Amino acid sequence: MSTQTLLLVRGLPGSGKSTMARTRTDTVFEADQYFVDRAGVYQFDPTKLYHAHCHCERRTREALEAGVPVVAVANTFVRARDMRAYKDMAAELGVTVEIINVFDGGLTDAQLAKRNLHSVPVEAIAKMRARWSKNA
Repeated sequence: MSTQTLLLVRGLPGSGKSTMARTRTDTVFEADQYFVDRAGVYQFDPTKLYHAHCHCERRTREALEAGVPVVAVANTFVRARDMRAYKDMAAELGVTVEIINVFDGGLTDAQLAKRNLHSVPVEAIAKMRARWSKNA
């Protein structure tokens, strides 16, 4: 049995993924962290999204390889396949995976758009909700 756990915290923007992850560990990674500059300003660039996810995966691997007992990744993970790289990583490293669904707490897309920290528009949230895979 593994002594390490990789938490994959999934949900729509504004649903409370980061908050949930931080109740379980101080080691939390998110693709959004890639878009925060040295001054702490968030500047999303959709052309760099692939790099943001690679960066998140790399930091997660580094923490797990360093022996951090609980590592969380808080991303939308809309589709089950969005978690594949992390599940594969955990299997390779012999780490237990726990998936936490923080879908939306019954909030509407408009309410989530107001709550999320990165100004994800309501239209984008609606598209994510439509693609949401319940069987992750």
